[in-house]
Amino acid sequence: MKRSRRWKEAMADVDRFREYQLDKGIELIKKFATKTKFDETVEVTVNLNVDPRKADQMIRGTLTLPHGTGKTVRVLVLTKGEKQVEAREAGADHVGFDEFIEKITNENWFEFDVLIATPDVMRDVGKLGRVLGPRGLMPNPKTGTVTFDVGQAVQEVKAGRIDFRVDKYGIVHIGVGKASFEPEQLSDNIREVIGTLTRMRPAAVKGVYIKRVTLSSTMSPGVRLDRSDAAGSAARLVVTAD
Repeated sequence: MKRSRRWKEAMADVDRFREYQLDKGIELIKKFATKTKFDETVEVTVNLNVDPRKADQMIRGTLTLPHGTGKTVRVLVLTKGEKQVEAREAGADHVGFDEFIEKITNENWFEFDVLIATPDVMRDVGKLGRVLGPRGLMPNPKTGTVTFDVGQAVQEVKAGRIDFRVDKYGIVHIGVGKASFEPEQLSDNIREVIGTLTRMRPAAVKGVYIKRVTLSSTMSPGVRLDRSDAAGSAARLVVTAD
Protein backbone atom coordinates (compact mmCIF):
# COMPACT_ATOMS: atom_id res chain seq x y z
CA MET A 1 0.00 0.00 0.00
CA LYS A 2 1.34 3.42 -0.98
CA ARG A 3 1.62 5.77 1.99
CA SER A 4 1.39 9.55 1.91
CA ARG A 5 4.31 11.79 2.83
CA ARG A 6 2.37 13.01 5.85
CA TRP A 7 1.83 9.43 7.07
CA LYS A 8 5.51 8.65 6.67
CA GLU A 9 6.46 11.81 8.57
CA ALA A 10 4.11 10.84 11.37
CA MET A 11 5.61 7.35 11.54
CA ALA A 12 9.03 8.91 12.12
CA ASP A 13 7.76 9.98 15.56
CA VAL A 14 6.38 6.55 16.46
CA ASP A 15 8.14 3.41 17.61
CA ARG A 16 5.90 0.70 16.14
CA PHE A 17 6.90 -1.81 18.78
CA ARG A 18 6.65 0.43 21.84
CA GLU A 19 3.58 0.55 24.07
CA TYR A 20 3.05 4.20 25.02
CA GLN A 21 1.50 5.48 28.21
CA LEU A 22 -2.02 6.71 27.52
CA ASP A 23 -1.21 10.41 27.93
CA LYS A 24 1.73 10.18 25.52
CA GLY A 25 -0.31 8.22 22.99
CA ILE A 26 -3.02 10.89 23.02
CA GLU A 27 -0.38 13.60 22.68
CA LEU A 28 1.02 11.94 19.55
CA ILE A 29 -2.39 11.45 17.95
CA LYS A 30 -3.37 15.07 18.58
CA LYS A 31 -0.05 16.19 17.09
CA PHE A 32 -0.65 14.18 13.92
CA ALA A 33 -4.19 15.57 13.58
CA THR A 34 -3.11 19.22 13.62
CA LYS A 35 -1.83 18.78 10.06
CA THR A 36 -5.26 18.20 8.51
CA LYS A 37 -8.00 20.66 7.64
CA PHE A 38 -10.82 18.78 9.38
CA ASP A 39 -11.52 17.51 12.87
CA GLU A 40 -10.34 13.91 12.70
CA THR A 41 -12.11 11.09 14.51
CA VAL A 42 -10.03 9.32 17.15
CA GLU A 43 -10.50 5.55 17.32
CA VAL A 44 -9.32 2.90 19.74
CA THR A 45 -8.76 -0.62 18.41
CA VAL A 46 -8.69 -3.46 20.92
CA ASN A 47 -7.41 -6.94 20.02
CA LEU A 48 -9.07 -9.51 22.26
CA ASN A 49 -8.11 -13.09 22.98
CA VAL A 50 -11.54 -14.44 22.03
CA ASP A 51 -12.99 -16.74 19.38
CA PRO A 52 -16.11 -14.95 18.02
CA ARG A 53 -17.25 -18.19 16.39
CA LYS A 54 -18.14 -19.44 19.86
CA ALA A 55 -21.36 -18.01 21.28
CA ASP A 56 -19.91 -17.65 24.77
CA GLN A 57 -17.05 -15.53 23.44
CA MET A 58 -19.03 -13.12 21.26
CA ILE A 59 -18.36 -9.65 22.67
CA ARG A 60 -21.22 -7.30 21.87
CA GLY A 61 -22.88 -4.49 23.77
CA THR A 62 -23.34 -0.78 24.29
CA LEU A 63 -21.60 1.90 26.29
CA THR A 64 -21.98 5.60 26.89
CA LEU A 65 -18.81 7.65 26.62
CA PRO A 66 -18.42 10.24 29.41
CA HIS A 67 -17.76 13.02 26.89
CA GLY A 68 -19.69 11.68 23.90
CA THR A 69 -18.23 11.00 20.48
CA GLY A 70 -18.20 14.53 19.12
CA LYS A 71 -20.38 13.33 16.27
CA THR A 72 -23.91 14.49 15.55
CA VAL A 73 -25.98 11.30 15.55
CA ARG A 74 -29.10 11.18 13.39
CA VAL A 75 -31.78 9.04 15.02
CA LEU A 76 -34.75 7.42 13.29
CA VAL A 77 -37.53 6.04 15.51
CA LEU A 78 -40.04 3.63 14.02
CA THR A 79 -43.12 3.39 16.19
CA LYS A 80 -46.82 4.20 16.31
CA GLY A 81 -49.24 6.22 18.42
CA GLU A 82 -48.17 8.15 21.51
CA LYS A 83 -44.63 6.82 21.33
CA GLN A 84 -44.08 9.05 18.32
CA VAL A 85 -44.71 12.11 20.50
CA GLU A 86 -42.30 10.78 23.13
CA ALA A 87 -39.60 10.22 20.51
CA ARG A 88 -39.96 13.72 19.06
CA GLU A 89 -39.83 15.34 22.48
CA ALA A 90 -36.65 13.40 23.24
CA GLY A 91 -34.95 14.85 20.15
CA ALA A 92 -35.23 12.14 17.49
CA ASP A 93 -34.45 13.45 14.01
CA HIS A 94 -37.02 11.30 12.19
CA VAL A 95 -40.14 9.73 13.70
CA GLY A 96 -42.87 7.72 12.03
CA PHE A 97 -43.59 4.31 10.63
CA ASP A 98 -45.21 3.52 7.27
CA GLU A 99 -43.67 6.46 5.44
CA PHE A 100 -40.14 5.54 6.54
CA ILE A 101 -40.61 1.84 5.86
CA GLU A 102 -41.57 2.87 2.32
CA LYS A 103 -38.64 5.28 1.94
CA ILE A 104 -36.13 2.65 3.03
CA THR A 105 -37.70 -0.06 0.87
CA ASN A 106 -38.40 1.89 -2.31
CA GLU A 107 -36.04 4.86 -2.20
CA ASN A 108 -32.97 3.28 -0.59
CA TRP A 109 -33.13 6.03 2.05
CA PHE A 110 -30.57 5.81 4.84
CA GLU A 111 -30.17 9.34 6.17
CA PHE A 112 -29.83 8.18 9.76
CA ASP A 113 -27.12 6.69 11.96
CA VAL A 114 -29.19 4.80 14.54
CA LEU A 115 -32.58 3.13 14.21
CA ILE A 116 -34.73 2.66 17.32
CA ALA A 117 -37.99 0.69 17.18
CA THR A 118 -40.65 -0.38 19.64
CA PRO A 119 -41.24 -4.14 20.05
CA ASP A 120 -44.78 -3.96 18.62
CA VAL A 121 -43.50 -2.94 15.16
CA MET A 122 -40.54 -5.31 14.90
CA ARG A 123 -42.47 -7.80 12.78
CA ASP A 124 -42.56 -5.24 9.98
CA VAL A 125 -39.13 -3.79 10.70
CA GLY A 126 -37.67 -7.31 10.55
CA LYS A 127 -38.59 -7.48 6.87
CA LEU A 128 -35.95 -4.79 6.28
CA GLY A 129 -33.22 -7.00 7.71
CA ARG A 130 -31.58 -7.63 4.35
CA VAL A 131 -30.89 -3.93 3.82
CA LEU A 132 -30.45 -2.82 7.44
CA GLY A 133 -28.30 -5.72 8.62
CA PRO A 134 -25.27 -5.20 6.33
CA ARG A 135 -25.21 -1.53 7.33
CA GLY A 136 -25.29 -2.31 11.04
CA LEU A 137 -28.62 -0.50 11.40
CA MET A 138 -30.92 -3.35 12.44
CA PRO A 139 -32.49 -2.66 15.87
CA ASN A 140 -31.63 -5.18 18.55
CA PRO A 141 -32.88 -5.58 22.15
CA LYS A 142 -29.30 -6.34 23.27
CA THR A 143 -28.16 -2.89 22.21
CA GLY A 144 -31.19 -1.09 23.62
CA THR A 145 -32.57 -0.12 20.21
CA VAL A 146 -35.70 -2.26 20.54
CA THR A 147 -37.58 -0.78 23.47
CA PHE A 148 -40.82 0.87 24.53
CA ASP A 149 -38.79 3.47 26.43
CA VAL A 150 -37.98 5.34 23.24
CA GLY A 151 -37.48 8.69 24.96
CA GLN A 152 -34.64 7.42 27.13
CA ALA A 153 -33.13 5.46 24.24
CA VAL A 154 -33.04 8.56 22.03
CA GLN A 155 -31.48 10.66 24.79
CA GLU A 156 -28.79 8.06 25.47
CA VAL A 157 -27.87 7.74 21.80
CA LYS A 158 -27.70 11.51 21.43
CA ALA A 159 -25.54 11.73 24.55
CA GLY A 160 -22.95 9.38 23.09
CA ARG A 161 -24.14 5.83 23.61
CA ILE A 162 -22.61 3.57 21.01
CA ASP A 163 -23.04 -0.04 19.94
CA PHE A 164 -20.03 -2.27 19.43
CA ARG A 165 -19.22 -5.86 18.58
CA VAL A 166 -16.09 -7.90 18.04
CA ASP A 167 -15.30 -8.74 14.42
CA LYS A 168 -14.37 -12.17 13.11
CA TYR A 169 -10.72 -11.52 13.95
CA GLY A 170 -11.40 -10.79 17.61
CA ILE A 171 -11.00 -7.04 17.22
CA VAL A 172 -13.23 -4.22 18.46
CA HIS A 173 -13.09 -0.76 16.83
CA ILE A 174 -14.68 2.14 18.73
CA GLY A 175 -14.61 5.87 17.98
CA VAL A 176 -13.74 7.71 21.20
CA GLY A 177 -14.05 11.34 20.16
CA LYS A 178 -12.53 14.01 17.96
CA ALA A 179 -8.98 15.26 17.73
CA SER A 180 -10.24 18.62 19.04
CA PHE A 181 -11.22 17.01 22.37
CA GLU A 182 -9.16 17.89 25.40
CA PRO A 183 -6.62 15.16 26.33
CA GLU A 184 -8.54 14.47 29.54
CA GLN A 185 -11.75 13.91 27.61
CA LEU A 186 -10.11 11.39 25.27
CA SER A 187 -8.47 9.69 28.25
CA ASP A 188 -11.79 9.34 30.09
CA ASN A 189 -13.49 7.93 27.00
CA ILE A 190 -10.71 5.44 26.29
CA ARG A 191 -10.69 4.20 29.88
CA GLU A 192 -14.47 3.75 29.69
CA VAL A 193 -14.05 1.56 26.59
CA ILE A 194 -11.31 -0.59 28.12
CA GLY A 195 -13.16 -0.87 31.42
CA THR A 196 -16.37 -1.95 29.67
CA LEU A 197 -14.59 -4.59 27.58
CA THR A 198 -12.75 -5.85 30.64
CA ARG A 199 -15.99 -6.35 32.54
CA MET A 200 -17.28 -8.39 29.60
CA ARG A 201 -14.42 -10.89 29.72
CA PRO A 202 -15.86 -14.37 28.97
CA ALA A 203 -15.28 -16.99 31.65
CA ALA A 204 -13.95 -19.35 28.97
CA VAL A 205 -11.00 -17.08 28.12
CA LYS A 206 -7.73 -18.15 29.71
CA GLY A 207 -4.54 -16.13 29.94
CA VAL A 208 -4.25 -12.57 28.63
CA TYR A 209 -7.63 -11.22 27.55
CA ILE A 210 -6.72 -7.83 26.07
CA LYS A 211 -3.80 -8.53 23.76
CA ARG A 212 -3.26 -5.09 22.26
CA VAL A 213 -4.71 -1.57 22.39
CA THR A 214 -4.02 0.81 19.51
CA LEU A 215 -5.00 4.47 19.17
CA SER A 216 -5.29 6.26 15.85
CA SER A 217 -7.05 9.13 14.13
CA THR A 218 -8.61 9.26 10.68
CA MET A 219 -5.37 10.01 8.84
CA SER A 220 -2.73 8.91 11.34
CA PRO A 221 -0.73 5.73 11.89
CA GLY A 222 -1.64 3.63 14.91
CA VAL A 223 0.02 4.14 18.27
CA ARG A 224 0.18 1.17 20.61
CA LEU A 225 -0.92 1.88 24.17
CA ASP A 226 0.22 0.31 27.41
CA ARG A 227 -2.73 -1.96 28.17
CA SER A 228 -2.55 -1.56 31.93
CA ASP A 229 -2.27 2.22 31.79
CA ALA A 230 -5.18 2.50 29.33
CA ALA A 231 -7.34 0.34 31.57
CA GLY A 232 -6.86 2.41 34.70
CA SER A 233 -6.53 1.10 38.23
CA ALA A 234 -10.00 -0.48 38.39
CA ALA A 235 -9.36 -2.89 35.53
CA ARG A 236 -5.55 -3.20 35.58
CA LEU A 237 -5.30 -6.57 37.27
CA VAL A 238 -7.86 -8.18 34.98
CA VAL A 239 -6.26 -6.85 31.80
CA THR A 240 -2.76 -8.02 32.63
CA ALA A 241 -3.64 -11.32 34.30
CA ASP A 242 -1.99 -14.42 32.84
